[in-house]
Amino acid sequence: MTMFANKNVFITGASRGIGKAIALRLAKEGANIIIAAKTTEPNPKLDGTIFTAAEEITKAGAGKVLPLQLDIRYEENIAKAVQTAVEALGGIDILINNASAISLTTTEQTEAKRYDLMHGINVRGTFFMSKACIPFLKKAVNPHILNLSPPLNMDAQWFGKHLAYTMSKYGMSMVAMGLAEELKPHRIAANALWPKTTIATAAVQNLLGGDFLMQRSRTAEIVADAAYYILQRPSYQCTGNFFIDEEVLQAEGITDFAHYAVNPDNKLMPDLFI
Repeated sequence: MTMFANKNVFITGASRGIGKAIALRLAKEGANIIIAAKTTEPNPKLDGTIFTAAEEITKAGAGKVLPLQLDIRYEENIAKAVQTAVEALGGIDILINNASAISLTTTEQTEAKRYDLMHGINVRGTFFMSKACIPFLKKAVNPHILNLSPPLNMDAQWFGKHLAYTMSKYGMSMVAMGLAEELKPHRIAANALWPKTTIATAAVQNLLGGDFLMQRSRTAEIVADAAYYILQRPSYQCTGNFFIDEEVLQAEGITDFAHYAVNPDNKLMPDLFI
């Protein structure tokens, strides 16, 4: 038995990409996984649904898997999903705020609909997901909140390129920072995790750089492995951090990252905020 056996892990956006990779990693350790995402029907541009992800995660060794359709822009949906998870599994030990929307547009190019989508999911959704889970995390042993968001850096270059997106992702990071301080009395950890390089996900394939960038990216497994190590750490000691995946693994004595590269022969592309 590992320390994740029988732990209930609620992951938003877990039907594909980094969210699913984290789910698979923790499933191998016997965790119960709540897959909370919007996709229930196959999409030619987006791999997987909550149901196909559930099958894969079950095969990986998860104790129990609960697929829930959830759009985190709506508080009533969040409340219902959290309550369903608690009734089915008995509580929540770990919350991973992974769901995110992206649009790398200038201010003039950013439509109100796209702005609202990014801020509704990245900031508002993360905030209210955390709020809904806090009462149950207070009852957990070694409770963690982990946001997939970048280190806060007020250098203007990060804002000038894609202001609306940067604001939304920094909002996620501010939630982690604020909750870390607020929840110290309850020994609930709140941290952020971000990749050093671009990660081969649907967003990279469809929105950022297609096959060219995919071939210069790492797989989502490097982020999943970093999350695995972070979530083992004592919640009362490990909080308020802005982690970078590679640095987390280095701290664990891992120095060879070649197997994470999609194509080891290509030079890796640094992430947007690194």
